[in-house]
Amino acid sequence: MNLFQQLQQIGQDVRKGYETADVAQRQMFAKAKKKGLGYGESILDPSFKKEMANRGITARQTPAQFAGAYVSRTLIDLANDGTRTYWWRWNHPLAIAQKLVEVGVNPQVIKSPTARAVAALGIATPAIAAAGTYDITNPQEQFRPKGYAQSYSPKGAEDRRQTGQPTQELFERFFLGRTGDPLKYATAKEDIPDLNPQRYSNYMNFLYQDKGLLGLGIAKGTMENLQGYPEARLLGFPVTIPMVGGFTAGPVAATVAARTGGTPRQKAIRGIVGGIAGSTGGVALGNAVNQQVAAANRPKLPTTAEYQNLSADRI
Repeated sequence: MNLFQQLQQIGQDVRKGYETADVAQRQMFAKAKKKGLGYGESILDPSFKKEMANRGITARQTPAQFAGAYVSRTLIDLANDGTRTYWWRWNHPLAIAQKLVEVGVNPQVIKSPTARAVAALGIATPAIAAAGTYDITNPQEQFRPKGYAQSYSPKGAEDRRQTGQPTQELFERFFLGRTGDPLKYATAKEDIPDLNPQRYSNYMNFLYQDKGLLGLGIAKGTMENLQGYPEARLLGFPVTIPMVGGFTAGPVAATVAARTGGTPRQKAIRGIVGGIAGSTGGVALGNAVNQQVAAANRPKLPTTAEYQNLSADRI
């Protein structure tokens, strides 16, 4: 077979793969429509690759047909935002955390959807609070987190810890996950007595200047936030060790506790209690880790006795 014939054969194979994928995707779409389309038709969907293999098209055995199939898949992906829809679904830390909760609080163990919802809320409430987006001990200021201003404080106010729109503050804090901007240093120090200028300056640089991973601002981290604890930011949302602890331990504890129940009611109650206990315990463990990290970050100053023993030749 000469070069021209080889190129002609490759072209025919690409076309065959393209047409086969087109037919296959029409059938896949019809099936998906009956049970809900889900998150779109992405080139990353393994079911498409499996469907092509069932039709004799693989990257190893029929590379040209495989390429043609993925040309079709790519066009459909772009037109339907297949892959971008996955991104929209998973581009927030709380969306990822929700998936962890769904694994632990699943309908195979806890049958009642209401009980699953209560268990999920029991896991999420302490874990999200541990992220620092709200302070459950500060209801008088719409649960404003320490060191942060109200988003709707009166224009030109000297102290931005008060707000002119409490309802809007609550909505943004609990439904949008917004913390507000850091207070100016003097006011933030009133909230956080051990805050020092260096930590404040470093955190402001991290928050507003650091572009993070690949310079895109999508993911970045610091060992000291305003409170002196480690913090990551994923698309601007704070992620802390206690938050991760709560969202990890809570679903595990919910599953383990629910499986000890004999009846559906017992499973539901134990799953709820286990989820709350697990999340609270995970947050507590994370706070303990925070304290250890903060202690290691702070400079070691000499004790009073060590100061008294200093001499000119030791300074």
